[in-house]
Amino acid sequence: MSQYGLPDRSAFAVPGVGRGVLDVFSYRYLLRLLVRKGILTRYHGSVLGWAWSYVKPAAQFLIYYLVMGVFLNLNRGIDAFPVYLFSGIVVVNLFNEAFGNATKSIVNNKALVKKIYLPRELFPIADVFIAFVHFLPQLSILIVVCLVVGWVPTVLHLAGALLAMLIVLLLATGLGMLFGSVNVSFRDSQNLVELILLFATWTSPVLYSFTMVRDKVPTWLFDLYMANPLTAAVELFHSAFWYPTIAGPAERPENLWGLAGLALAISIVTLLVGQFVFRRLEGRFAQDL
Repeated sequence: MSQYGLPDRSAFAVPGVGRGVLDVFSYRYLLRLLVRKGILTRYHGSVLGWAWSYVKPAAQFLIYYLVMGVFLNLNRGIDAFPVYLFSGIVVVNLFNEAFGNATKSIVNNKALVKKIYLPRELFPIADVFIAFVHFLPQLSILIVVCLVVGWVPTVLHLAGALLAMLIVLLLATGLGMLFGSVNVSFRDSQNLVELILLFATWTSPVLYSFTMVRDKVPTWLFDLYMANPLTAAVELFHSAFWYPTIAGPAERPENLWGLAGLALAISIVTLLVGQFVFRRLEGRFAQDL
């Protein structure tokens, strides 16, 4: 009892008031359930099942390789172009799936959102985790192919690959929470996200070399291009997987680690902005759904 004779409520939490993303760590059990459910239902009723996680990126790689590398001859000057291409594709695929699914996460789980209270951030973060799980088969293919062609990475190469994954996951989570919260009231945002995902593949050096951009655009535009967090993540993967597999020297972006630091900072800011907008709008989720 307090000094005024009222019950002491200091040990109780006010319903509906939380700490945002930090509360997800307090609901790890629910997060595991959501991730497990998403993984198990991904290919439910499918004959091939998890084999689709290998078939889809393989088909995507084949199309890009034939069209961009063979027909349009964009592989000129790029040794081991298949490794270069696929190491970029897997990064963009991780971003596209994590960002796209997180954007639809609140709407897709509207039954839970309307009935019970739990940190709403669980839904976009769970979808990002699910995207990462589906990214692992693609990464395993890349590693096997690199090993076959003589891949001998250094600790710095592996650290760069881990940093690239962190950049992509933070960026996708922040953007997913931002557009996912807006998507509850304005479904047009989902269409906008699809346009962003379409551009993501072409505005990072996946199908071509960054030198092609440097040689064609003004310096200020090239600097803006290199400041794209996805560009830094793709180039980190190129340095980790493609660069150690080629025989001769290859031109790499200047100050790649500085660009990676900038990309990480942008991703963290994006996460904070996404969390801020999410917290401001989540009070209307149940009503608008």
